[in-house]
Amino acid sequence: MKVLSMSLAAASLLAVACAPVVDDGPAPTPPGDGPGQCRADQYQRYIGRNRSELPPRPTNEVWRVTCTTCPVTMDYNPARLNILFEESTGVIREVKCG
Repeated sequence: MKVLSMSLAAASLLAVACAPVVDDGPAPTPPGDGPGQCRADQYQRYIGRNRSELPPRPTNEVWRVTCTTCPVTMDYNPARLNILFEESTGVIREVKCG
């Protein structure tokens, strides 16, 4: 009897493990996270312009201005504005939080 119940339990677990997984797309962005938190949406207009045209960093904001091929730390800070420019030309290629 024990063998039969163990076999049924194993078969049930196997059937559940093979059940299809529904993918609803990317996970939703946590509240307070995204381009608004570091104000990246306000600096998108600088893409394609030279980094010398950037305004001074506002007080109490965290910015990282670096080239697209320069090494940077991989720590994620949703409040930090990252401005990435092409090293050879100084043209801004990307503005994002992180």
